Amino acid sequence: MNMKGKMKSVIATAPGVVEIREIDIPVITPYQALVKTEMVALCNATDSKLIAGHFPGADRFPMALGHENVGIVIEVGSKVRNFKVGDRAIGGLNATFTTPGLNSAWGGFSEYVIVNDFEVLQEEGLATPEQGCWDSFEIQNAIPADIQPEEAVIACTWREIVGAFKDFRLEPGKKVMVFGAGPVGLSFVKLGKLFGLGQVDIVDMLPDKLELARQMGADNGYTPAEIATPEFIATANRSYDTVIDAVGLPSIVHSALPLIKMAGDICVYGVMTKNPTIDLDQAPYNFNLFIHRWPTRSEEKRAMIALTEWIREGRLSASDFISHRFKIEQINEALEAIKRNEVIKTVLTF
Repeated sequence: MNMKGKMKSVIATAPGVVEIREIDIPVITPYQALVKTEMVALCNATDSKLIAGHFPGADRFPMALGHENVGIVIEVGSKVRNFKVGDRAIGGLNATFTTPGLNSAWGGFSEYVIVNDFEVLQEEGLATPEQGCWDSFEIQNAIPADIQPEEAVIACTWREIVGAFKDFRLEPGKKVMVFGAGPVGLSFVKLGKLFGLGQVDIVDMLPDKLELARQMGADNGYTPAEIATPEFIATANRSYDTVIDAVGLPSIVHSALPLIKMAGDICVYGVMTKNPTIDLDQAPYNFNLFIHRWPTRSEEKRAMIALTEWIREGRLSASDFISHRFKIEQINEALEAIKRNEVIKTVLTF
């Protein structure tokens, strides 16, 4: 029986304006399950760009925000096999809404969300965009019952990052430099070390973030000014296999050019809003530039296997990343804390 009525949802109503509004509870199809949200997490960069109207392809207001969400399944459609009532599920994203005029910026910051049984849609030949199937349906999954909400919601970030390892040709033993000690950069450090990367160095302007990165396993921490000196460049001697831009700035790509070895990799994980400038005089003759603008969903889904193991072993904890907690009614306080650069990762509860 489909629930009826209204629910709370976080809506960007205009550039820079965020409100909690009442919208319709989504109605599930036979291939969907309804999830009551337990906890959501803000994505510092993506959500900020969405709210400002600067995220590529998502600039129509009003829009329902949120793509990091965990909750409990309370209802399943007749065709659903991979969710059952009582399951904890992540990736609950409302792709469409019945509220007129409301646009989707994934909509996971809603009191209720929907998940789709992607495997059943595939089996029945319905997993195509023409039939309303988004690629994000593949990572709407039930998770083991012993994975707590904090780890589950932060895993929305972690699985994207581990899923990018293959795209970025990361392998155990590689020497890597990460630009940016925000939640993404810190996750590359922590998860990279668990994965078996060799030396992992990090670059950030803030000393406290560099220290936090060291606590998570970074071998060395530098400021942007330090790695730009001729002395550092000479000492580095093009020894880095990979430089990862966890922010999404063309200036970082430029800074990486003198550091990578022959046939090395510059990997952009942050979403860029401007095209990078490549000064070939600063680069080795042969190098690779990887732009990771969107997750590879099959790899993102597969990443949960390793993440679940590391969480169960006590080697990976959300408490290392969650710096702020709020109620959903405090969404604007949470966003202001991000603007003040105080936040590693923020979670909110309904």
